[in-house]
Amino acid sequence: MQFASHSRIGPLISLIISTSVINTTLANDAMREVNNGNIDDRSSGDFRSNAGVEWRLITDNVMGGLSSGQLTLDHYKNKNCLRMRGDVSTENNGGFLQIALSLSDLSQSGNGAFDASAYDGIELEVAGNNESYNIHIRTSGLWLPWQSYRASFTAGGDWQTLRIPFASLQPYKTSRAFSQDKLKRIGLVAIGRGFQANLCLARISFYSE
Repeated sequence: MQFASHSRIGPLISLIISTSVINTTLANDAMREVNNGNIDDRSSGDFRSNAGVEWRLITDNVMGGLSSGQLTLDHYKNKNCLRMRGDVSTENNGGFLQIALSLSDLSQSGNGAFDASAYDGIELEVAGNNESYNIHIRTSGLWLPWQSYRASFTAGGDWQTLRIPFASLQPYKTSRAFSQDKLKRIGLVAIGRGFQANLCLARISFYSE
């Protein structure tokens, strides 16, 4: 059996340590962004939020529905954005498209949930096609996939900044009170009726009054 020489082991250990330091620095930077309230300002240039977590598209296909859509990177009216576009169909007990961002990995205490107690709500910068959309927030206190806390908003053709107070969220199919210190996921959703979805997101953040 041959062993690597000390001359080879030294640079390898240095590389491992350097990579670990870089990853730790990136994770700390991401956590700092979210702790400052900045969830995503589309500065990443890809599907990652400022927190380093990727947005993903979820459709009702997971439950047998027939809605179809796509999540793309776009540039609309001088702003970089995520665009959710597609056809929402209520056939086969379906009826939604969603772009979702997990907050589980951003837990400050290691409990798998993000503590947003320092904030009063969510601020969105959005544009769309004059249709109504939802924001859905899931917490660690919810177990069933259809449960959430919800609010609706209308996205017009021009960019607009909207504030969704936590106090305005309505529980859906749960009797549990909303716990803003236990956030697991945020979703922007086209839901509930057959229509063409076309929603752009340029920024999402927590806000304080």
